[in-house]
Amino acid sequence: MTQQRNTVMSLVKAFAIILMVMGHAEGPGFITQSIYIFHMPVFFIAAGYFFSRRNVEEPWEFCRKRFRGLYVPMVKWSLLFLLIHNLLFTIGILNEQYGNWEGGVTHPYSLTVALQRAVHIIFSMAGYDEFLLGAFWFFRALLVSSIVLLILYRLLSKRSWWQGHIPTVAIIIGLTLAFTFVKIYYGLTIVTVVQGGIRECWGVLFFGIGVAFRHYEPRISRSKWLIPVYFAILCVAAHFKCHGMNLKPVPIDVLTLPITGTIGFLMLHNIASLVDRLSGRVKQALVWTGDNTVAVYVWHISAFKVVSAIKIWYYDLDWGQIGCHMVVHEHAATDGFFILYTIVGVGLPLLWLAGYRKIRNFALSKFNR
Repeated sequence: MTQQRNTVMSLVKAFAIILMVMGHAEGPGFITQSIYIFHMPVFFIAAGYFFSRRNVEEPWEFCRKRFRGLYVPMVKWSLLFLLIHNLLFTIGILNEQYGNWEGGVTHPYSLTVALQRAVHIIFSMAGYDEFLLGAFWFFRALLVSSIVLLILYRLLSKRSWWQGHIPTVAIIIGLTLAFTFVKIYYGLTIVTVVQGGIRECWGVLFFGIGVAFRHYEPRISRSKWLIPVYFAILCVAAHFKCHGMNLKPVPIDVLTLPITGTIGFLMLHNIASLVDRLSGRVKQALVWTGDNTVAVYVWHISAFKVVSAIKIWYYDLDWGQIGCHMVVHEHAATDGFFILYTIVGVGLPLLWLAGYRKIRNFALSKFNR
């Protein structure tokens, strides 16, 4: 008999990717703040959920899968967007007038600059065009953090004074928390990792929490009544402006972010457990979304341009604002365009993926006849 597939984690990732896109859609401040304090940790916890002792026993196979699933798509799509970077200026998708939300601008690349960025992409998983692939730091952070946890696990598990799966993970979490606090407090930078390594530190922590959650999952309550409790905790944290996985952490984040990240995951996991009991197209669509988050990562900012064009027409704005990153900023705090941005940012990449796969399968079937 075949074992029925567990789709709860696919649903968790679906909710997380939808929230990520909504966070990028520049909605009302409190909504965005509430999302940012937990949505990225959810992805790391979900990845850690699938880590097992078998990965430790077969480390090279684990690393191969990590590189194939994270390094390859990041490099492939980054090089593509690098190749068309100057073309995007020609057609107006990028421009030097509006730049990003912090007032920065991006420029057309000379051949030397383009080649240097290609080197950064291939050898550092950096140098991608941050204006259209701004979420790609996640691929590097997850790759580095998962391999670091694997190395630490192998080193610790060989010590005779420390044995057991969960105790080993617990000590890794503790060491990571201590190191992250020291790193933040003294402003230390890991120069071999792009952006200083803070997101990779958080990644190791939350990846480890995912491993621990898998072990204790049968003992953790999934009561629907806990969902509003988790939600209330996140609202309080957002009210006090707790930080997410940003590049400017403060020491208190070592206390707050593990709490908000874990609470956010538990909330989404409980919601996913309820949805998983249902049947029908909505659940199927969400599961499919969770299984294909890479497409949303790659294309959601590009898909935003469709909504930006509509917003520019609606408000009769300067067409150059199509180059705003990530969305058109005018009226963003008061209108409901962030909802449309979210729907299109998730839906359009998935529609494109579904269409591409149908065309590919049709072509392959014709070719194989």
